[in-house]
Amino acid sequence: MFDLFIKFSSYLFVLYIVLFLYNGIALALDYAGLTKQSHTHAVFTGRTLIVFMHITAFLILSYNRETFAYNKDILIIGTLALAFIMVVNYLANLIYKDSCPLVWNCVFFLLDVGIIMLQRLNPALAFKQLIWIMLGFFLAMWIPVVLKLIPRFEAFEIMYIGLSFALILSTLVLGRKEYGSTNWIYIGSFSFQPSEIVKFLFVFYLASVFRKKIDLKELLITGGLSAGIVVLLVFQKDLGSALIFFLTYMTMLYTATSNEMLFVGGIGVASMASVVAYKLFSHVRVRVSAWKNPWADVDSGGYQIVQSLFAIGSGGILGSGLTKGMPLSIPVVSKDFIFAAVCEEFGTIFGICVVGIFILLFARGFSIAFNSKRRYYSLIAAGFTAMMAFQTFLIIGGVIKLIPLTGVTLPFISYGGSSVVVSILTIGILQWFCGWQHTLDEEEGTDNE
Repeated sequence: MFDLFIKFSSYLFVLYIVLFLYNGIALALDYAGLTKQSHTHAVFTGRTLIVFMHITAFLILSYNRETFAYNKDILIIGTLALAFIMVVNYLANLIYKDSCPLVWNCVFFLLDVGIIMLQRLNPALAFKQLIWIMLGFFLAMWIPVVLKLIPRFEAFEIMYIGLSFALILSTLVLGRKEYGSTNWIYIGSFSFQPSEIVKFLFVFYLASVFRKKIDLKELLITGGLSAGIVVLLVFQKDLGSALIFFLTYMTMLYTATSNEMLFVGGIGVASMASVVAYKLFSHVRVRVSAWKNPWADVDSGGYQIVQSLFAIGSGGILGSGLTKGMPLSIPVVSKDFIFAAVCEEFGTIFGICVVGIFILLFARGFSIAFNSKRRYYSLIAAGFTAMMAFQTFLIIGGVIKLIPLTGVTLPFISYGGSSVVVSILTIGILQWFCGWQHTLDEEEGTDNE
């Protein structure tokens, strides 16, 4: 009987996410002035669908087939997570006045998918992730206060780049090798990736430089320092982060200068650097080989991607059902390959809609950037949005074998403390810019009257 409920829930999960995405698209079109949608009704519907998805999932996850009873500990975790989502969603809209509720809904939907999937894969990691999410939102709630106290934080560009190099170089002393990359620092039982914090600092540094008219000398200095960060990440074998930093730099450079020649030249240099990296580093050749034909080395280099493709294919369009798949057969499934696990148990339709929610989120992020009347804020919003968009593309593209695999996390869904905290803080910054712009528009409207 319970297996029948799991089968039925596959349709429910698809219904939840399709309605959520449809509702979000309608709301986004309304923001663009293309439709007329009730904001209050649309936002409430999105939140309700998150609640329904969460309750359905935890009813399945907490059921014990041997005792025919529900596991109280899992129910408590599920209740705690749901209460937290509802309370923080309310507080976020209260503290970030005039922020975009669609962005909050997308973020909480993705975070909930991550909590559900991690609870399925490893309950201990799900609990830790929930703690990290709580920390992230606790810090995010102070962003409006900090930005009011330090209204012109573009003055700290030297500090931003100096801290970036210090954090990256700290892995030479305190770093530990994980999954082939020396990019983790362990202090007792606490661990974090310095590159995640550097993402935050890097965007602030570039925005601080590009907000003003820059000459050739300053452009070369900025490019050299940015290249230094990328090269250090390459030598740590953190190729995914290196590529994200480079693409973010190119995006912000083009946003600031609108110079096609600089952009094309940068891409050309990166292409040549990729060829050099392929020749110099054996792990790059292994990943490219696994991408080209993973079945040729299925017992070694191609094992991860083959298991990922098997999982996605075996799930079908509606998925095998929550708890009915075999996602633990995929190496590093809670971090790099969590999207494959989502597709296996929730289905490819659900997976496609997850991508759609990310696209909605990034579209709103770029909209905030383009509508900002302060150049500095516009550059930061564009940089943060581009960084998250590239990271999402790289990991999903690698998991489905569209591009060679790079070991980065899927924002908001993969397990990772420093990653989820930085992602939440990034959204907090974007939402503050959104509210600031809305307030400025209202003041200008009042003055015009």
